Amino acid sequence: MSIEPGLSASADLVVTEADTAIACGSGDVPVLGTPRLLALAEAAAVRAVASSLDSGRTTVGFRIQMDHSAPTALGDTVRVEATLEQVDGRRLTFRVVAHDSHGLVAAGRITRVIVDRERFLESLGGRPGADG
Repeated sequence: MSIEPGLSASADLVVTEADTAIACGSGDVPVLGTPRLLALAEAAAVRAVASSLDSGRTTVGFRIQMDHSAPTALGDTVRVEATLEQVDGRRLTFRVVAHDSHGLVAAGRITRVIVDRERFLESLGGRPGADG
């Protein structure tokens, strides 16, 4: 299969206590934490290309650039949409936008790199913690 710009996917989350800045350790207010929002954005990017990757291939995170410009309250739903904008060899760059019931929450770009899953895991050999 080929990976072409335009592939897209979304990921939704109803914000719970476990998703807050307090729970993530990134702040002391009970709103959606930026680390949780970033994880949701990465999930959307992964979904966008998952079915287009050759067997044995996956993507790994390389760069995230995101402005988290508005808070999302407990109980509200946030949706992140990721759209593949650019394919540069093994590097895939996605445009990501997040909205909740009040409007735009965040926007930015995520770059992920296509890797061979087995070789990637083998490359961990000798690194601390690599043996489980």
